[in-house]
Amino acid sequence: MHKNPYEKQKEEERRAYEKKKQDEMSDSVEESVQYWQDSDEISTRMSENKYTLKQVLGLGESFDVNMREMVMGGKNVGLLMLTGFAKDNILLEVLKRLTYLTPDQITGHALKAYFDCYIPHIQVERVEKMSAVISKVLMGMSALFVEGDRSALVMDTRSYPVRSPEEPSLERVVRGSRDGFTETLLTNVTLVRRRIRDPGLKFELMQVGRRTQTDVCVVYIDDIVDKVQVDSVREKIKRVDIDGIPAADKQLEEAIINKGWNPFPLVRYSERPDVTASHLLDGRVVIFVDTSPSVMILPTTFFDLCEHAEENRQTAFMGTYLRWVRFAGILISLFLLPLWMLMVIDPALKPMGLEFIGPQENVKLPIILQFLLIELGVDLLRMAAVHTPTPLASAMGLIAAILVGDIAVKTGYFVNEVVLYMAIAAIGMFATPSYELGLANRLVRLVLLIAVAMFKVPGFVVGTTLLILALTIHRSYNSSYLWPFIPFNAKALGNFLFRMPLLESKKRPSFNKTRDNTKMSDDPDGEKRKSKKHK
Repeated sequence: MHKNPYEKQKEEERRAYEKKKQDEMSDSVEESVQYWQDSDEISTRMSENKYTLKQVLGLGESFDVNMREMVMGGKNVGLLMLTGFAKDNILLEVLKRLTYLTPDQITGHALKAYFDCYIPHIQVERVEKMSAVISKVLMGMSALFVEGDRSALVMDTRSYPVRSPEEPSLERVVRGSRDGFTETLLTNVTLVRRRIRDPGLKFELMQVGRRTQTDVCVVYIDDIVDKVQVDSVREKIKRVDIDGIPAADKQLEEAIINKGWNPFPLVRYSERPDVTASHLLDGRVVIFVDTSPSVMILPTTFFDLCEHAEENRQTAFMGTYLRWVRFAGILISLFLLPLWMLMVIDPALKPMGLEFIGPQENVKLPIILQFLLIELGVDLLRMAAVHTPTPLASAMGLIAAILVGDIAVKTGYFVNEVVLYMAIAAIGMFATPSYELGLANRLVRLVLLIAVAMFKVPGFVVGTTLLILALTIHRSYNSSYLWPFIPFNAKALGNFLFRMPLLESKKRPSFNKTRDNTKMSDDPDGEKRKSKKHK
């Protein structure tokens, strides 16, 4: 059966369209819009706009992309939205107001009249680029197209899925606030704004990722922070050129700060608004990433990562005690096992009065192999605890403690002391406030164990020295990682070792290079110190 010329032409157009669609390799919304309509302009014809939206945004293909077309004031209009983000009650109020319009009320520039007089909403802006409209709709906003106009009105009518702020599981305190960050950026910003009512608190928003367009917010207090550092952070974020950061803040950290194989965290993560507010007041820069319930605080130091909010919720004396206990736990997690094994391998190193240290009976496995197997077992137990459903967690703990640990000792494969010291080291690792630092310390412990098993005392000394050198060389955003130990600052080191009373901490840490380093006035009359921005 022969096709007539009209059918042949339609068939050729369909094939050309399919080939064009197949050949599209756009990396961004702008490229995709220009690919389909040769420019980034909004057309005056509604049909052409719908065609572009179909190809780029999936209008008519994706079920959640919807355009409501109506006649309002004698003009054909189309309301574009993602149904999952649209807040129904706001859109209903807008549409209700526009349906009352008559052609007599809309004379001349229809879209300008809608914008100036007839859209009862607060956050409305006029956009003239199709790619910008699509990007904002993908953020959850709604766009109003008007036949005959080369621009669109974008309204912020979004409503994100959000959970209520809850206390973070990794940063619990006995006394203190119970709210924590959520996966919604606006909620997190509000939690910090509630604590710092300073007009100098700035939130700079930008997008990262050609495809994900993830919202990233750089936060700082304008008249305190080091502006050079803020400019550097901002430029590094803007230079990130990847498809997206679906894993949020961790991927952004790797893109702008920790780009190599360094196991130690170069930023501090926090899920607590009060901790974040404290660091902002100290002159730090904080990075919020949408969809992440934690924020990045930078720069940071090794000693910063050893502090916890609980220390500041107690008296100065008790806070210092808790800090020392925590420091002791971190040191134990690093050096207890290598030192014990060193004294077992070379009994002459045992101090007087500690001759009892060491295995009292022979076992089937070498000490180093026992440690490596138990290290692996602790990691498996930690991962199993994360993936085990809550009702089965207790049963899993009994299996690990009784069936594995106890039976392994009774059968002669492990020494009691190996299991005991490994448990103490694991407690020290879990007592480390920074989860990332605890994992890095565990890796250092493994390296020290192997070094001691191979080279004894020289292995321990050289391994510890290399650890200190590595921490000294590494820098957290161009700042010393071991400050105030290297470079040495006696006063700052004292502030880390002792939780000082509030009224005695009059200066901000010099590590932050703040523009205003004074926290309170020294005036005995109690007059308020003028801020630098008011001088």
